[in-house]
Amino acid sequence: MPLSLDDILNAADEHKASDVFLMEGEVPRMKISGQLMLFGDEPMQLNQMAGLWQACGASPETDNDKDSGLVSSSQTRYRVNLYKAIGRLGVVMRRIRTDLPVLGNLGVPDWLLTKWALKTRGLILITGPTGMGKSTTMAGLLQWMNENLARHIVTIEDPIEFMYPNKSSMFTQREVGRDTSTYARGVRAAMRQAPDVIMVGEIRDLETALTTLQASETGHLVLASIHSDSAVDAVDRLAHLFPPEQSSLGLHLLSQQLIGALCQKLLPRTDGGMHLLVEHLENGGAVKQWIAKQDIENIRNYMQRGNDPNCCTFLTNIVRAYEAGYITEAEAIGACGNEVEFKRAARGIS
Repeated sequence: MPLSLDDILNAADEHKASDVFLMEGEVPRMKISGQLMLFGDEPMQLNQMAGLWQACGASPETDNDKDSGLVSSSQTRYRVNLYKAIGRLGVVMRRIRTDLPVLGNLGVPDWLLTKWALKTRGLILITGPTGMGKSTTMAGLLQWMNENLARHIVTIEDPIEFMYPNKSSMFTQREVGRDTSTYARGVRAAMRQAPDVIMVGEIRDLETALTTLQASETGHLVLASIHSDSAVDAVDRLAHLFPPEQSSLGLHLLSQQLIGALCQKLLPRTDGGMHLLVEHLENGGAVKQWIAKQDIENIRNYMQRGNDPNCCTFLTNIVRAYEAGYITEAEAIGACGNEVEFKRAARGIS
């Protein structure tokens, strides 16, 4: 007999799975500590999948894909993507943690992030590939503000993940699709809501990039995420959202408004669980000029020299994690992407 959705989601809670993968005709799978695992031995049936689609507000007959949300019987919230693959109904569910993270417990450089957060205007980027904890870091930083600063914080999210109780700060949380039609529209509206801080869940397109930079330019502190493989790539990717005829505008705004970018990746630990690796770039001095000229190579070289504690590469932190025994040599080399470069760095050869 196939497992019920409640059975699957209760197990996801028990095993602290980050994601649940369901496909018509396939055995359910979960991602636990970064590893994809089968759950049960009975494939999902069409009627089960169709019922789940309908519960998420989608039509199995007329829709091909949809982003949605779901709350399980145990009150765990999920970010849901519904899709079709070769005509079959599929669902990927990201489990949303409801306990607010403590910034100092996340493994990020909280001394740097809190320094950035004390600024009253500008753009902070939290970057990295999908599933690497960007939302958790942003939530930890917002909760630090909530406990330490008196600010009006407006969030635009898709979907809302963490709920913030008002403490020193006051929160206005808006969900794309329910409270505002798009990120860009939400940011524009937020600027008329007397915010001190605007959190943008993800910069995906030109309109969102432009309104986000304009919000920081007009005297707001903006915290946003973007998908990238490194801090420098985040800057480059944001710049490339602007078409050639607007490139100079985008680079000018970015060079003037960016406070810094933090990129993160999760790797399996030798003792189980995941280890967070970070790379960070602070904008200032020559870096500001290089961003304006889109001189990515000079920014990378500056970070690699390692003379500025506010700018640190993944390679430096990969070597540190390996030497501390947190990750294996194979994981370190894989994260670095260059075995020779890693071994040279591990031997202290620059």
